[in-house]
This record gives sequence, C-alpha cells and structure tokens, in this order.
Amino acid sequence: MDEGSNSVAGESLPVLDIHAVERMLPHRYPFLLVDRARDLRVGRSIVGLKNVTANEPYFHGHFPGRPIMPGVLVVEAMAQTSALLVGRTLELSAAETDIYFMSVERARFRRPIVPGDQVELHVRVLHARRQVWRFAGTATVGGKRVADAEFTVMYVPRRS
Repeated sequence: MDEGSNSVAGESLPVLDIHAVERMLPHRYPFLLVDRARDLRVGRSIVGLKNVTANEPYFHGHFPGRPIMPGVLVVEAMAQTSALLVGRTLELSAAETDIYFMSVERARFRRPIVPGDQVELHVRVLHARRQVWRFAGTATVGGKRVADAEFTVMYVPRRS
C-alpha cells in the first residue's frame, strides 16, 4: 500500500511500501537500507524498517563467520529514514532534491545486528530550520535498543 498525498502537520500516515520508498529516495541496492516506513507523523517522526538478510553484500567481509551489520550503515539507515520524513513533510521527490549528512553525534552501538533481524529505525525531529534538519534516531530489534545517534542533514534542491 502507498501513502496518500493529503496530510496535515503531525498527522500519522499509512505505510510507505518499497515502491513509495524508491520514489522518495535516490538510493538503490545495495545501498538502499530502508524496506518500508510506518507511523509517519508529518514534520515530527517516522519509523523505518530494515529486514536484514544473510545476502547483504557487506556480510562477506564484516565479519566472515560472524556477520554483523556495520554501525555506519545503521546510522545511514536512520538518515535514509529521516530523508523519507523530510521528503514527505516538504512534498519533495528524489528527482528534485538531494539530502546530505552534515554531522553525526552521540552515536552508540549497544548490540550487534545480525542476519534475520528486523531493525526498526525510530527517527524524530529535534529541530528544523529552512534546509537544515536535526534528528534523534534509535534502532531497535525485537523492542530492544541496539543503536542510537543524533544527526543533522541538509536538503539541497537540484538545479535544472
């Protein structure tokens, strides 16, 4: 199911399926790290979902015999989830806008993420001013916190 186009700030919207995610993000396999999103509250928060499989390309080297999702990719998944929130809030598409990291702070990794885990990426807006947005993100698996970070992104409209 795709989400509708009408929304009010703070209103919770239906699930964004993979097709909606791909329309809103420029990333593609193997770097698309969000499979779907839910609980999108325009201008406020969102929950992204990442199904971690043994087929992820980074598991071949991180680490052989004991595959663990790299922490930097967990933070990237949070950022991609935040880009969905920014895009939906401002009604932007991947074709119109790029969203870039500006900073990552207070990143903490509490437990490894392994094949078979479903990661929930809880992201909420801390501050938004013009093109710069600051977020708090928490990754959970099975209801247990596995990572968190604060990060700032900037969206830049593409020139024609």
